[in-house]
Amino acid sequence: MKRLSALLCCIVVLNTQAQDWRPVGDRIKTPWSDKVDPSNPLPEYPRPQMVRDAWQNLNGLWDYAILPQGSNMPASFAGKILVPYPVESSLSGVQKTVGDKQELWYHRSFSTPAAWKGKNVLLHFGAVDWKADIWVNDVKVGTHVGGYTPFSFDITPYLTRSGAQKLLVRVWDPTDKSFQPRGKQVSDPRGIWYTAVTGIWQTVWMEPVAPTHVSHLKSIPNIDGGNLTVTAATPGSLPGDIVEVKVLENGAVKGVGRAAAGQEIMVPVAQAKLWSPESPFLYDMEVSLLRNGAAVDKVKSYVGMRKISTKQDKNGVHRLQLNNKDYFQFGPLDQGWWPDGLYTAPTDEALRYDIVKTKDLGFNMIRKHVKVEPARWYYHCDKEGILVWQDMPSGDRNPKWDTRVYFSGLELQRSQASEQNFRQEWKEIMDLAVSNPSVVVWVPFNEAWGQFKTAEIAEWTKNHDPSRLVNPASGGNHYDVGDMIDMHNYPDPVMGLYDSKRVNVLGEYGGIGLVLDAHLWEKNRNWGYVQYKTAEEATAKYVELAQKLKALIPFGYSAAVYTQTTDVEIEVNGLITYDRKVIKLDEQKVRTANQDVIATLK
Repeated sequence: MKRLSALLCCIVVLNTQAQDWRPVGDRIKTPWSDKVDPSNPLPEYPRPQMVRDAWQNLNGLWDYAILPQGSNMPASFAGKILVPYPVESSLSGVQKTVGDKQELWYHRSFSTPAAWKGKNVLLHFGAVDWKADIWVNDVKVGTHVGGYTPFSFDITPYLTRSGAQKLLVRVWDPTDKSFQPRGKQVSDPRGIWYTAVTGIWQTVWMEPVAPTHVSHLKSIPNIDGGNLTVTAATPGSLPGDIVEVKVLENGAVKGVGRAAAGQEIMVPVAQAKLWSPESPFLYDMEVSLLRNGAAVDKVKSYVGMRKISTKQDKNGVHRLQLNNKDYFQFGPLDQGWWPDGLYTAPTDEALRYDIVKTKDLGFNMIRKHVKVEPARWYYHCDKEGILVWQDMPSGDRNPKWDTRVYFSGLELQRSQASEQNFRQEWKEIMDLAVSNPSVVVWVPFNEAWGQFKTAEIAEWTKNHDPSRLVNPASGGNHYDVGDMIDMHNYPDPVMGLYDSKRVNVLGEYGGIGLVLDAHLWEKNRNWGYVQYKTAEEATAKYVELAQKLKALIPFGYSAAVYTQTTDVEIEVNGLITYDRKVIKLDEQKVRTANQDVIATLK
């Protein structure tokens, strides 16, 4: 009876807190704003490529305080913030600016289930922008620097045997006042630059694990060899420990591989069903860590068997290939911003929506532009079937920029701290999506923003992941490195340079603007490369540009990126309004034009 009373009391407290929360501000919102449950926001399992059944979501209402940088732990808090929505967002319930002279503090209590007794407890953060310090029961357990990637701590030694556990997080984020990767974030939003994002912006969660467990998976398909290579990180493994990988199709074992812990595991996958946007088939995968024949840890995953490569065609033009066939990649520039959640989609349904609509519009690729998404976004791309070019978020200073020449000689020099941070964050981003079949191209630089040591960074990127292509500088300063040369031109597609040794791609073009008054971030301050007054005019221009693009494909283009998926803040170049309530152009005409472009290389 006492346990029932305690449970009822907890429910009452949660409901009371939920009633205290509401989105703030008077700007436009997406249809999913009303579907956010403050007692259980973003409840989906956050890591689809390495699943364990037991876990606990820590999203919800936390205490928050904004204090001058360097302050002691707060003695009291300013109110409640809805995690994991950034503090500047409407859905956080706060919508306050932090800036580089202040720090954002979070606090909540939690308990661990009795069933977790004897297990190690891992505390996971999907992403926190930018520098996060974590305390458990007033003991600092770790620090993470980097705004786009997951991190975790084993907090087992710092938990008390019973009662509530205390969790405290401090975040500092200088945004554009430092060298950090930040993408489009600025302290003074304008033009193509958007609102700063500070703090926790992806799911916070816990899971119980064995002292020796699988902490990361890297799965690389080899369709030519009919196999799959899996590398499992297993901290604490002992001599004699074995990792076993099973690949399954509809529950039936398709292939099995075993190796000593720490070694690559090769798994045969004979006559594999290949993954592509037209047929996004995924195999299930089970990974077990065995000690003396018994499983001490087991995770579920999946894999898509596909190959991304380049090949010279009969005319001497280097083409992109998917699964050993010429394949024109065509998609929108996708920035992943939301009027209500900024960096954070209101719900998982919203996160998936942009991907589904991109396919509905006839595209087969997305360029994820100077932002990184939660693991579930890449999972949805894998499931729905769409290729992804993944940008590194830009930061630091910019060198001289000229897109119509090949550069040589000295480049911009970053400080040692800046370069070290770039490499660390870029490595973590690649490690995040290394096993997603949808991700096919790494893009370390965009339009010379923070571009440095281009040849070295391109080579380092390729060495870290030889299974994918490297676009060294999308629309940036061009060097004879990487797998492709990438031109930008607005609004019309043109071929300003041609490279006979690499793949030629049009990394950005278009930018057709259309203002819809009821769906604007700001009423009297809107920007587009070119603007039209009606959907009919904008659609006709889109089709015209697609036809111009198609005419350039025989001369060398193998991919193109249209700007852009949605409007973002005062940019009105989207195919969809910022609030996702209106498809601005004629969907069927856009789809037909896009499919006609893609069919050129089929």
